[in-house]
This record gives sequence, structure tokens and C-alpha cells, in this order.
Amino acid sequence: MIDETINSASFRPLYDQIKVLLTQSLIGGEWRPGEMIPSEIELAARFKVSQGTVRKAVDALATENILIRRQGKGTFVATHKAEGIKLRFLRLTSADGQKEVLENALLSCKRSKANSHFAKVLDLKVGAPLIEVKRLLSFSGIPLIYDHIILPATPFKGINANRVEENHGSMYAMYESQFGIRMIRAEESLKAVAAETEVAEALGLKIGFPLLSIKRVAYTYGDRPMEWRLGLCVTDNHHYMNELE
Repeated sequence: MIDETINSASFRPLYDQIKVLLTQSLIGGEWRPGEMIPSEIELAARFKVSQGTVRKAVDALATENILIRRQGKGTFVATHKAEGIKLRFLRLTSADGQKEVLENALLSCKRSKANSHFAKVLDLKVGAPLIEVKRLLSFSGIPLIYDHIILPATPFKGINANRVEENHGSMYAMYESQFGIRMIRAEESLKAVAAETEVAEALGLKIGFPLLSIKRVAYTYGDRPMEWRLGLCVTDNHHYMNELE
């Protein structure tokens, strides 16, 4: 049944109301990443709407990479472990298009407190506890990205240096599998910067070497910001690639 709280003065198409209800179920953990959701017929009966309305809502969530349709199998909650999804937010690509082995080395993992900037970015109170991670990402053995990550400490309670090192690969896969937090979208800003001392030393560059700065805020269900990230990238033989739809 459609929740009366969704029927506000501002009109929502019926399929959009179903989309909201499905998202609320995802937020509540009814269906976990990688799990199959009920069929369109079952969801139509549950919400007392037509199967076509459910299909349109599911299509909208699939377009946003929140759900994945698998022909002949059903519809599943997207996961960062899935091929094509796990590197969705990593867009640095070799100039010759060759696939590369991605490795990462932890530089530091510490706790800090939110200043006014990060409190605003992550929707926290000033002074709220944070976790700050710095890593070096290498492509086929060559360090190319200085990765600086800031997380709200409360939803990621228990993250420490050992845990980060034990979970090789995507941080997003760790967020999802160990903390039940899946990043579904991100906002990025790009600009050219000069390498400062700490970054230059980590990447083996001269101070002032030109880098591509990629600032990103990643959001989970309900458009809640859960991660701030700064990637400082060497782009001599690589470029940033994005697909626009």
C-alpha cells in the first residue's frame, strides 16, 4: 500500500512513489547487496499497483545502478563486487586502453574531528569523529594516485589500519560487505594542481609536478553523504574517462 507520507502537496507520479518505497526497503536492509528482490508481480501485489508501474520504478532504479536486471534470473540489488560496478568510481585509464593491475598501499589511518568544512560536506556536527585514510594507488606497479579519504566515524565504527589492509581492493566493497553501506552515486570536481611535499614524496615526483585533482563526495541510499575523497593523479600516460548518458 502507498504510504500516505509520500502523497504530499507536491505531486509524485505513481511509479516514482513506488521507487521511493523500494528505496526505503533498501535503506532498511530488507534486501542486501547482491540479493534478488521480489518479482514485479509480487511487488505489484504488495503495493497494490499495476505490474507496469512497478516495472517503471525498477527500470528507474536500474538506470541509477541501484538495481541490476539479469535476463532469465530476476532483479538484484547492485553490489560493488559485481564486474562493471566495482570500479565504477575509478576513471583513470591508460592512454593505450590496456587493462592494468591495480594495487594499493596504506600510508596512514587515523581518527580526527570534523572542522566546519567537513561537517558541512558530510552533514555532521562540527567536532564529530572522523576516520582519515591515506593510500597510494599503483597501476601495474607504478604509483599514480595519492588517495585521501575522510569518513564519518560512527557508521564506520571499527575501521582501522589493519582492517583497511586486510580488505585489498575497493574500499566501497568493504563499506558494503562489513558495514552495510553501499555508495550509489558521487559528485566530483576536477582541476589541475601542483604536487606539494607530502604528495610528491609519496608519488616519487618533484615538488610542483602537475597533477589532476579529483574531489569526490559519495552518497548512499537516501542521498546521505558518507565519504569525502581526494585523488591526486599523475596523468602523463593516463587520462580521466567518463561516460555521459
